[in-house]
Amino acid sequence: MLDPKQFDDLFQRLSSAMPKGLQVLQEDINRNLRASLESGLSRLDLVTREEFDVQSAVLARTREKLIALETQVKTLEQALAVGRPQAD
Repeated sequence: MLDPKQFDDLFQRLSSAMPKGLQVLQEDINRNLRASLESGLSRLDLVTREEFDVQSAVLARTREKLIALETQVKTLEQALAVGRPQAD
């Protein structure tokens, strides 16, 4: 999920990007903007960078194992084909 510090940073960026003529409504806008942002982000299926990196490493190891198994199967199939008599 989104780190509270990152969320506050994102909120501050959006808040500072609003036109300055809205100073009177700034507090209401900020409150609504924060609520909308929290609601929208909570509906997303987000993961942390750490969790993403762990899953990437797992995927890399799985790919390596798959390549090794494919090579092993190919070798076994070739050995089996050599030992089998040819059909005419």
